Amino acid sequence: MKMRAGYSIFLLILSLTVCNAGKLSNSFYKNTCPQVEKIVREIIQIHTRNNPSLGAQLIRMQFHDCFVRGCDASVLLDTVNNSKAEKEAMPNQSLGGFDVIDDIKATIERVCPKVVSCADILALAARDAISAPFKKSMWSVQLGRRDGRVSLATEINGNLPSPFANFTSLVQLFKEKGLNVNDLVVLSGAHTLGDSRCGAFSRRLYNFTSKGDADPSLDPTYAKILRKQCPNPASPAITVEMDPGSSLSFDNHYYDILLQKKGLFVSDAALLTDKNSNKIVTRLQRSRSLFFTAFAKSMKKMAAIGVLTGNAGEIRQNCRVVNPGKN
Repeated sequence: MKMRAGYSIFLLILSLTVCNAGKLSNSFYKNTCPQVEKIVREIIQIHTRNNPSLGAQLIRMQFHDCFVRGCDASVLLDTVNNSKAEKEAMPNQSLGGFDVIDDIKATIERVCPKVVSCADILALAARDAISAPFKKSMWSVQLGRRDGRVSLATEINGNLPSPFANFTSLVQLFKEKGLNVNDLVVLSGAHTLGDSRCGAFSRRLYNFTSKGDADPSLDPTYAKILRKQCPNPASPAITVEMDPGSSLSFDNHYYDILLQKKGLFVSDAALLTDKNSNKIVTRLQRSRSLFFTAFAKSMKKMAAIGVLTGNAGEIRQNCRVVNPGKN
């Protein structure tokens, strides 16, 4: 009976461990690497002082990671042999901030070797880079992700939202990722940060319907300004702010320009073509605090897309390569 009771307790503990292993948690590294958030925050603070656009770079990197194979840090992997990795695909060639992730990973490995995943580091780094100017965390990050072992450039198309996408396509893609229309509009607010190459929107300026015309949904005066900045054909060397005058500030200004018909991409303008989406845009435009709260909720959902937990995946020792001996 004693053996049976002891065995039953063992099974109970084992079952609880297995159940918890598959969940993300705010205290995942409490016992194994309690310093992890402090380390990430301090390194990000150093880098953001030298690179004010780091928030834009890392939040974009996280989006691009999570929308392809889930939030498994596959976007960080380098190309091996002839199989091009995700970062080699055209939409990812303008990603930046890989060196910062490398810096964080190397530091954490010295303190907590083989414990903290690159996927969790990316989630924390993106949050902290956005939060740095506010001197507080703008949203909580649940941890416990593991790293994927596969990264294929061929999987980018159809998984990342296109700047040329219409509303129906955007809604369908977000639905496939477990996100709704509210998440679509809220997460699009990240376009308040950063810039874009002219090629992502030049068709709106010069040849929208293949007749040498401009997109009528784009403010004509703004289109004229953009044509001066982006001659035809588009040069990959020229970039413009996605949110003019506010591209280094995380705020709700994006919705101001959107309602002024100055959203840079077709996908931005698409948010005004649906009645429900338009209402959400208007609500977010009226309240910065509402935007911050909504963004925090949507980021929590987005950062949990397709995560690997428990024994799935691995904890990479170097974010750019899978561990030795793994396929």
